[in-house]
Amino acid sequence: MMAVSKGPSRLLPFCQKQKFMCFRCQWATRRSASTYTIETDLSEDVVPDSSLLAPQPDQDIITAWDPVQRSRNRRRQLPPSRYKFRPPRYYRGPLHPHQPPPPSSPNSRLFVPGPFSLPRLQQTYTRTLAPDLLSLLYTHHPPGTLPGPTGQRLRGWDNTSPYHKNRPLRGPRGRAVLPLMKRPITFRNIPRLEKIVVHHVIRSSDNRDSSYLHVAGMILQAVTNVRATVCKARHSIANFRMTKDVTAMAVKAELKGEDMYCFLSKVVDVVMPRIKEYKGVSGGSGDGSGNLAFGLQPSAVGMFPEVEVNYDMYPPKMIPSIDVMVCTTATNDRDARVLLSSMGIPFHGKHAN
Repeated sequence: MMAVSKGPSRLLPFCQKQKFMCFRCQWATRRSASTYTIETDLSEDVVPDSSLLAPQPDQDIITAWDPVQRSRNRRRQLPPSRYKFRPPRYYRGPLHPHQPPPPSSPNSRLFVPGPFSLPRLQQTYTRTLAPDLLSLLYTHHPPGTLPGPTGQRLRGWDNTSPYHKNRPLRGPRGRAVLPLMKRPITFRNIPRLEKIVVHHVIRSSDNRDSSYLHVAGMILQAVTNVRATVCKARHSIANFRMTKDVTAMAVKAELKGEDMYCFLSKVVDVVMPRIKEYKGVSGGSGDGSGNLAFGLQPSAVGMFPEVEVNYDMYPPKMIPSIDVMVCTTATNDRDARVLLSSMGIPFHGKHAN
């Protein structure tokens, strides 16, 4: 290693006036690495041009610094609304000059901080289940492979009648809407949970007594952590004493995000293991588009921790049964069952795709 000679010629003019040596002078006066001592030299990990090691300015410069006067001396002043702008209270359309910031910005009035911690089930899905599902459901297509022929999705006519000629094709048997087409699973579209809808349908004999509606709404809110909404009748039927937009028919709660994962983890870890002789969810409970449903009896609803800790607050005969609809991003029931099976939900019976 080439040695660097010490001497006063190496000192900068600023260090000659001061009583201490700056880092550049110490770096120049160092002979070799073996002469380094922690008492006299600085650490070698510090960058020589670091601003933290620069000497402080003189007191005259600090006193003479006037940022207000400096901003006034600008040739071109900044627009007045640059620092005075606040998010508008009302949204006045996309053409208004003042647009509110996005809800993800801390300056927005709709900004909600968080999430500060993820549910255990969501962390398990992100770190473990998603890579495993990609390995189980992935189908490799070499680059340049053309998609195969697609079968006829609409039903035709057998031409047994002269009226079948020039008729448009019919929809699938048993449904009025075409099922979703299966897409190849890649890292971009791994099946995941989208939302969970929990609802309870009130019996027609209980429509007169509103206490059933209140108890069902309280239990749904306690179990899901979401305020339950009341579903009114869409039609008026005199035989069932139903009035349109007046008679309450059901209560439901729609879960997304953290509440969705917390509710599903409670069902899998707490409620289902305590049900006696529970076979699991029926394998044919899907709708063909990746959405699965199952129900819980009143005895199972009473096993939720939020209901069990305050069980005396609810009348035993008024505890409702709930129906759970799990909506996923899968396009068929097979992928949705694989997703929910990995999360701990058992299935029994014949699996329908």
